[in-house]
This record gives sequence, structure tokens and C-alpha cells, in this order.
Amino acid sequence: MRIEQIYTGCLAQGAYYIESQGEVAIIDPLREVTPYIERAKKNKATIKYIFETHFHADFVSGHLTLSKQTGAPIVYGPNARPEYDVIIAKDGQTFTLGEITIVVLHTPGHTLESTTYLLRDAQGKDHAIFSGDTLFLGDVGRPDLAQKGKEITQEDLAGMLFDSLRNKIMPLHDDVIVYPAHGAGSACGKNMMKETVDSLGNQKKMNYALRADMTKEEFIQEVTEGLLPPPSYFPLNVKMNKSGYEDIDAVLDRGTQALDPDNFERIANAEGALILDVRHQSEFVQGHIPQSIFIGIDGSFAPWVGALIGDTQHPLLLITPEGREEETITRLSRVGFDQSLGYLKGGFEAWKNAGKEFDTISSVSAEDFADSFDPNTTPVFDVRKEGEYLSEHVEKANNTPLDHLNDALKNFPHQGTFYVHCAGGYRSVIAASLLKKRGIHNMIDVQGGFKAIKNTSIPVSDYICPSTL
Repeated sequence: MRIEQIYTGCLAQGAYYIESQGEVAIIDPLREVTPYIERAKKNKATIKYIFETHFHADFVSGHLTLSKQTGAPIVYGPNARPEYDVIIAKDGQTFTLGEITIVVLHTPGHTLESTTYLLRDAQGKDHAIFSGDTLFLGDVGRPDLAQKGKEITQEDLAGMLFDSLRNKIMPLHDDVIVYPAHGAGSACGKNMMKETVDSLGNQKKMNYALRADMTKEEFIQEVTEGLLPPPSYFPLNVKMNKSGYEDIDAVLDRGTQALDPDNFERIANAEGALILDVRHQSEFVQGHIPQSIFIGIDGSFAPWVGALIGDTQHPLLLITPEGREEETITRLSRVGFDQSLGYLKGGFEAWKNAGKEFDTISSVSAEDFADSFDPNTTPVFDVRKEGEYLSEHVEKANNTPLDHLNDALKNFPHQGTFYVHCAGGYRSVIAASLLKKRGIHNMIDVQGGFKAIKNTSIPVSDYICPSTL
């Protein structure tokens, strides 16, 4: 028996390759399916089943493409109603894979169709669970993603999740291995551990949601408390996973069109395409196409695209580091952004060499910022998450988390200079690009973010407990 977790850090997502006696099951595959097919081929094995734990909201699964290319059926648990042919398994139904068995445990709560897959080894012993978004390490899936049209509240789903955990998962032996669908950094939970594999026994000790003495009412309150609104692209990804999507090869063919500066500009104007620049933030600061948005490929790229652009059907034109065009398009497709129309051949340098207009972002070092800083007169905007800000921040700084910047534009002054920073410099440049696109140009980015600011004379606050606010 072979179990491989195929973890994608940008999405904080785990897909799984399970093999026994030449038969393979894939659980929650990513959009690009070639690695699974090649892995099975290398092992002279056949992909027999594709298991989906639920209709994913934070990424587009590769289940349809993988099924088309291998002939393997797609398996969902009860309550799933996709618009394509699948096996809708019953609670407790078993699937044989070589010498092992996979048992369907219907565990609604994160969503109505959420299902955990229990793997039993050749001796019939419970070995591992693939818990999807039902159980994370240190957390559980958020219960507020019910699809529109369903007369159900997040409290209803949280109650179902409580029952699923107590009746289906917690009775399992402590040595059962937990393989979740996500880790720290995913928007599908609140407080996940950085580890991506653990024993169920340790989770019973460490995970607040698995406390043995917890009442259902306490569980519902704790699981629903502090939930931020889900990113706007989540429902669009659910729809794609439920209804179907374009083959990724077609997406790549369209997106890898190399465009000279004139054609790039023409398509941008004719199609109303958004120009997405994925280079390093230091390059974007020094020069970029006016009205372009920066989201660097080497950060949490796809989730930020989803959270800040939102509309997966909006046409995109790309500025990429040389040789990373296909990677960029692939990573966009993972979160449903399939409408890339091409990239600028020769990159930003080609744009400059063609004599086209370009823009820059004013930027200063933390030391220069400190020299001009006055806590009473210098407007500072901290775009880190609320928890980061509460932990420690520049005195009198405003907290405008990047996730919700589009809803906070009125908070920024349109006259006079203000400063913007994040933790290390990535998010603040994203924020600056968004502000400039919306006509706010009077900001200065602080290089190195709060990490650099802390090493200067600028006064920072002590920790603020949220309960005292």
C-alpha cells in the first residue's frame, strides 16, 4: 500500500495518491492532472477511482479532466448533485482498491455533501481518514458555505458538523492517521496547524472542536465565532466543480499567446482586460504598465487573485517573469480564472523599449520612513490581517486588511501623502497597485514592511487583547 500526500503550498491544499496492487485512487485532485497520470504510469498502475470529498470552493478540482483521460469514475458522497455522471455513494458503502478498502463516511457540516473516506488496510484495520474539509489539523471546516437556494443556516450546518465528528470520526481509534484537504493559510478554516498529517489521537487532544466535554451549543458558538466573509470567488469555484469547466489544455492554449506591445495594448483596450503583473514586487515598484494590478507569482498568488479580482470570467492579460507564463496560467486556472488572453512577449522591458507610457510606485526604506514619521501627523495604513495588527503595530496606524481593501477605499485620503505597509513588502505593493488603479496615487510604500519598521525608532504598540477592544 502506498499513500502520497501531494501538497500545494500556494493553495494550502492536499491531494492524495493511494495505490495497492496496481490499482490507484486519487482524492481531491488539482486542475492539472498529468502528474497523477504519470505517477500511475511509472508504477505500472491503473487509476481506478477519483474520490471527491465535497464541492470545493477554494479551488477547481481536476476530477472531470482526470476521469475523461483515464476512464475512472468520479465518486461523491450522499447529497451531491453534480451535472455530470458520477457515482453517488451511500453512507457506509465500500470500494475495493487492490488489497485495501475505502469506506464512505458521510460527514455533513462543512457542506451538505461533505464526505470523509476511511481507508482500511489489507487486514481490515482502520488505517487513515481523508477528511476533506470536515476535519483539519487544529480546526474544522467553516460551516457558512451553504449554496444559494438552500434554506439552511451556518448554525444548522455547524450542528450537523458536531454530529458528524462525534458519530463518525471521534469513535475511530487514536492511531488512525488524519489526512486533511487543507493546512494553515487556507480560507476554509480559521486556525489550522502548519503540519499537514497527524494522528486522530493527537487531534483529540489538540483540536478545540474535538473536546470530549463540549456541548453542541458550545461547538456551534465556537465554530461560527469570528468567521470572516468568504472570498467572492468561492461560489464561482463551487459552480465550476458542480457544473463542469473547460479543459485545461484549451485554457493553456489561449493564455500562452505571446503578444507584442502593440497587440497587447490593443487587446487590453478592446476586451477591457485586466492587466495582471506577477513579477517580484521590487520590479513592479520600479516600473509597470499603468492601471495594472500586481500580485506576485512567488507569494500566495492564486488565493490573492481570487480574493481581490473575484470575477473568474474577467479577461486577463499577463506580465510574467520570462519562462513562467505557463506556470502563471496553470495557477490561475486552479482557482477558476480561465480567461487569460495572452502575455506580453519580452515582458515589461519590451513595453518600455516600445516607448509606451509606464508608471511607478513611490517607495522608501524603513529608515527613511522613520526619519519623517510623526505619530500625530503621518497617516499610516497597515494592510496586514487583523490578528497581525492586534499583536503589534505602528502607533496610531489604521488597519485596512488587504482582503477587504476594495471595501475600504473611502478610508484612504485623496490628498496629502500617506504610507502603506504589510509584514514584509508583498501585500503592501498589491495594495498600492489596487489603490492606483482606483485613482489614489498619493501613497508611499514602506519597503520590508513591519519587520523592517520594528528595527527603527518608530514606536510600536504592545499586544492588544481583542476582548478589551
